[in-house]
Amino acid sequence: MNEAQNLKGSCVCGQVEYTIIDKPLFTQACHCKNCKKSTGSSFVIHTMVFEHDFVVKGEVSSSDLPTGSGKGYRVFFCVNCGVYLYCKYKVSPGRIAVRTVTLENPITPQAHIFLKDKDPWIEVTNKEICFDIYYDRDKIWPKESLKRLKQKRKT
Repeated sequence: MNEAQNLKGSCVCGQVEYTIIDKPLFTQACHCKNCKKSTGSSFVIHTMVFEHDFVVKGEVSSSDLPTGSGKGYRVFFCVNCGVYLYCKYKVSPGRIAVRTVTLENPITPQAHIFLKDKDPWIEVTNKEICFDIYYDRDKIWPKESLKRLKQKRKT
């Protein structure tokens, strides 16, 4: 059993709980204008996992929102308290982007993207993981995650 398995999270009211049953692929903070609007905050932190590794208990609703790419994504939120828990980007079939701060133990971002849109009062100290727009996944993601992603595409 993987040491990172069974990460748990929930909404504010606790009516929706979820479990991530295998190690996440990658965690990133996004500072783009769309993420800032959808969160009402300066950035969002998403942890990417395979859809089959994500188990939800409780009632969620969803809505489609725009992305900078124009492809869009579907957000999922608790029907009771409205907390946005995860989303599915249309450019990433088979993967879920979990709102990292809804985890019991949030994960530190491995990258910060769209820093060109960063709010001026936010300071990211580790410049090595900062990208004005996006990054080259093959160079930034952990080798293990890339291997798992490649294996998933073959099935």
